[in-house]
Amino acid sequence: MQSEKIQQLQEIIDQSKRIVFFGGAGVSTASGIPDFRSATGIYSEQFGHLSPETILSRTFFDLHPEIFFDFYRKHLLYPDAQPNAAHRKLYEWEKQDKLKGIVTQNIDGLHKAAGNIRVYELHGTIHENYCMECNAAYPMEYILESEGIPRCKDCGGVIKPKVVLYEEPLEKYVCIGAVREIANADTLIVAGTSLAVQPAASFIDNFRGKHLVILNKEAIPGEERATLVIHDDLAAVMAQLH
Repeated sequence: MQSEKIQQLQEIIDQSKRIVFFGGAGVSTASGIPDFRSATGIYSEQFGHLSPETILSRTFFDLHPEIFFDFYRKHLLYPDAQPNAAHRKLYEWEKQDKLKGIVTQNIDGLHKAAGNIRVYELHGTIHENYCMECNAAYPMEYILESEGIPRCKDCGGVIKPKVVLYEEPLEKYVCIGAVREIANADTLIVAGTSLAVQPAASFIDNFRGKHLVILNKEAIPGEERATLVIHDDLAAVMAQLH
């Protein structure tokens, strides 16, 4: 049965001219980065009396930056992670000019590491950091190698990751680009996401194309609208496509 579905997916890919990929944390689990909302994800853990959502909020960052950065370094930074079969397949499709955009909820930067250019990082990236006082730029490595609250070498200001925290708005022009690509797609592949985080999850409502494909280990909202649903490991499925 699964082989028939993969064959159907291959046929959809072959027929498509404007594919857009909308992905979440499940895209990167094969690269050794845990997801958030599965039974073994980061959000299943307890951190004292604090929830991960609380720690990753802007209010908590402003009030308790040392605790925030301790959590951030331990649970969100994976400097040795490499693109997996899913990332590499998407890069192949972009080179073929079939893939017109990747809309990702991930902050790990693995799509760009795989070579993709048309990437809309809705929740920012761990690879860009800036001083909140003078706006000086710093790489991820600076955050990793610092202790406590990372501070600017020039002015001593607190360095903040360009990651969208809870309570913060998404970047306007990233959203405009992502919605435009989804609206213009003939095939939308939704993969590795629970579609639980708003407003990002609502972006797929802008899709008016022919094929909605859902690739996810577990059932998610919107499957009744899909042309094809495959509940399986994303990297394993993508590795079987050409």
